Amino acid sequence: MDADANSNNDEPNEDVDSETVVRRDRFSGGPAREFLSSLTGDSRIFEADLAVDRAHVVMLAEQGIIGDDVAGEILAALDAIDSAGHSDLSDGEDVHEAIESAVIDRVGPDGGKMHTARSRNDEVATCIRYRLRADLLDAAETTLALRESLLAAAAEHTETVMAGYTHLQPAQPTTVGHYLASYAAAVGRDTARLLDAYDRTNASPLGGAAFAGTPFDIDRKRVAELLGFGRVVDNAMDAASARDFLAEATAALAIHATTLSGLAEDIVVFANKGYIELSDDYSSTSSIMPQKKNPDTLELTRAVAGDATGELTGLLTTLKGLPRAYNRDLQRAHPHTFRAVDAVVEASSIAAGAVATADWNAELLADEADDGFATATGIADLLAMAGLPFRTAHEVVALAAEEAEHSDDGVTAAVLDGVAEEVLGESLFEYVDEASVESALDPAESVASRDSPGGPAAEQVTASISRARETLATDNDELTARRERLADATERLHQGVDGYV
Repeated sequence: MDADANSNNDEPNEDVDSETVVRRDRFSGGPAREFLSSLTGDSRIFEADLAVDRAHVVMLAEQGIIGDDVAGEILAALDAIDSAGHSDLSDGEDVHEAIESAVIDRVGPDGGKMHTARSRNDEVATCIRYRLRADLLDAAETTLALRESLLAAAAEHTETVMAGYTHLQPAQPTTVGHYLASYAAAVGRDTARLLDAYDRTNASPLGGAAFAGTPFDIDRKRVAELLGFGRVVDNAMDAASARDFLAEATAALAIHATTLSGLAEDIVVFANKGYIELSDDYSSTSSIMPQKKNPDTLELTRAVAGDATGELTGLLTTLKGLPRAYNRDLQRAHPHTFRAVDAVVEASSIAAGAVATADWNAELLADEADDGFATATGIADLLAMAGLPFRTAHEVVALAAEEAEHSDDGVTAAVLDGVAEEVLGESLFEYVDEASVESALDPAESVASRDSPGGPAAEQVTASISRARETLATDNDELTARRERLADATERLHQGVDGYV
């Protein structure tokens, strides 16, 4: 896609002479031409390139570098190219060359003045940033929708008791609300990373030219303003060569994909156990076994983490060890990010819909909430709060669990008392009353007792959801503000173009 500094046109009034045509012809054919071309894949940044061209031409005219009449002709040609669409472009090395050629076809040699004071190096970097920032806002928006789904479901299930797991083994009782709110918190951090990546992507490289700037009296800040960029990339060499914004964006996407993968894995496992039933809209059946209801959408969501991680690895490997400033390797860098954002945005939207429409089997979850003596920690805590050293309490409860493995009744207050007599030489009820032990053995009571901030007790989960909704509203406002700034810039660019067309 990108080109070297030879594409820079240093003379604003220079016509295309025969020598130039000969040099272009020299490099216009051969078996490598198709290999070098990125025109087909560049459809994604077609609109971005047109916007960048328009802003650059408006600035050139405002600075007196090209005449107003020439600017008007070029801008009118760009409008015509826009209407015709990417598919109407003739063959070219990339979309930038194809658009420039189309302008020259319509305007004549003066169309080449569009490329004054820039290189394809800074041009393509600007186009990538212009398009990617919009994609990042779309990705952030899907995380907001997912958080809303998670928090809405969590609010419905603040008292729906379930087993919590470590190492895939029943560990302690919790609630569905507490569980879902934990994912809402994780996705909230994903949102923040995507917005941070947007802010660092939203900087204009245009005006850096090939990498050493230009002798023309350009106004880089004006171009950035017309394109809605928050600032200019200061150093011209950094402007042309930097692709760390791609790495950051792809890493943020891969992290979100990893969050989605964990959520999807849980739901697949919970569906297997009958704890949750997905809507038919997010399920499929077997081609041969009609009784099957498969969580296929979540399985594919789980797999997207591999896609995004692969794209990040490919990108970083491409960038590793590249010398300054521009190298053609960079042509293969940004597709990694665009593929990642497409996959992750889709997966995030699917996850949001699946969570919002799923049904939780509260009765089965409650029945199995104490599997594997999941209330054991609560008993140990109860004894520790009564004055017994926690490690000693841990030993008593562990031995009771071992003894109960051979009993149909499981761990009871009587079993605990018998073990305490062996370990402590005195009754358990010297420390706690039997009613308190029975309460601690009940999963719902165990959850209710864990009312420290961030815990699964209903009032704590409700408070946590409330705080999360405040953060969600703030993030939504941040996203809206960024979109509005881009919309304002688009209007400024239209006004600037209208002054010449």
